[in-house]
Amino acid sequence: MNNQEIHTDRKNNTLIKEAKQIERIALYALLLNFVLTGIKGVLAYFSGSLAIAASAIDSASDSVASLTILGGLKLSTRKSPRFPYGLYKIENVISVILAMFIFFAGYEIVRNILSPGAEPPTITLGHVGWLSAGILITFLFGQYAIAAGKRTKSPTLIAEGRHRQVDVLASLVVVAAVGLHYFGLDIDFWGITIDRIAAGLVLIFIGYAGWEILSDGMRVLLDASLDPETLDQIRKIIESQPMVTEIRRLTGRNAGRYRFLETEVVLRTGNLKKAHAISQHIEADIRKQMPLVERVVIHYEPQMHEYLRIAVPLAYDMEQISAHFGEAPYFAVVLLRFVDGKIERQEVVTNPYTKVSKAKGIRVAEWLVKHKIDVVVVKEDLHKKGPAYVFADAGVELQVCAAGQLSEAIDFFRGTKLFKNFL
Repeated sequence: MNNQEIHTDRKNNTLIKEAKQIERIALYALLLNFVLTGIKGVLAYFSGSLAIAASAIDSASDSVASLTILGGLKLSTRKSPRFPYGLYKIENVISVILAMFIFFAGYEIVRNILSPGAEPPTITLGHVGWLSAGILITFLFGQYAIAAGKRTKSPTLIAEGRHRQVDVLASLVVVAAVGLHYFGLDIDFWGITIDRIAAGLVLIFIGYAGWEILSDGMRVLLDASLDPETLDQIRKIIESQPMVTEIRRLTGRNAGRYRFLETEVVLRTGNLKKAHAISQHIEADIRKQMPLVERVVIHYEPQMHEYLRIAVPLAYDMEQISAHFGEAPYFAVVLLRFVDGKIERQEVVTNPYTKVSKAKGIRVAEWLVKHKIDVVVVKEDLHKKGPAYVFADAGVELQVCAAGQLSEAIDFFRGTKLFKNFL
């Protein structure tokens, strides 16, 4: 088993462990909702508090949502011929459904808390204690779910954690209302009770959290693009491959916590076998550096030449060809037209590595590759040396010429079979 296979196997094992962890947390959420629903239902029955009854309704709706989440997570990992891209988007469907539950819970909480009860509730210190304990447990579980969701890139767990934040605020409103009844306080600001103020704040939070979860889920369901930062990171990975001369198109989308990428690149080779090997190397680099990439589709085509970019090492007079590639103080970069073989543009650039003590030739070769040079004409025979291997990997042609001056080297190159092969 080679290093790539070992890396792929480890990555698959990690994804399997993360999927099991997500399902396990969803199961914990379901059990927590059942417990909270039972406790609040009993407290509502014995106290007659509409606020506690509203909170019990909220927890009951959460239980239904948790059942939906747990079933959806199990389905989202399955594949079938009818769904070749997987069922990962079920996670995003669940997030949208969960947002609906958040809005519904907000409505029920506000409606029940603001509705007057037939009889004043009977509140004891035990009621306040049990409700406070429920708030603490809900808060801790919500933080745990958000942290696990960010670590595993799971939109479902993040949505679940945010939902718990809503539950905490809603429960604080309930505790405030219950506490006021317990202490016999009746706070009123120009006809607006403290319950109404707190309920309004919770409603704002519910609306914000629900809309954020709903919009994130809908973006994925509508195949919105990956964020610019992620696409830019992928672009840099592709551009780091020296055989790539141009990225014509790069798109990506999410499906659940997984990513699907598609790109169209121009390669410095017309050899299909070599182009396929390059595309596999690009895909391996993306999968290694980007988490949770499910599929990478790479379309490639050979570079169509209208011009040839030629580099020639020059001596200090900027006319004579330098006998030493790595130590050449300057390089002429010549843009040669294919139509008539004439020079479209010519410039002289300074070699930035003349004072480097080690691997000077290799660094110069890498520098020229970054400048998208197609052909390097040299007087020194570089075959079986470091720079030659760098050029070979990047698809840059190397031509040895005995000419003394730059103009002679260009004339020599025009008459070679290499120049005619580029036509």
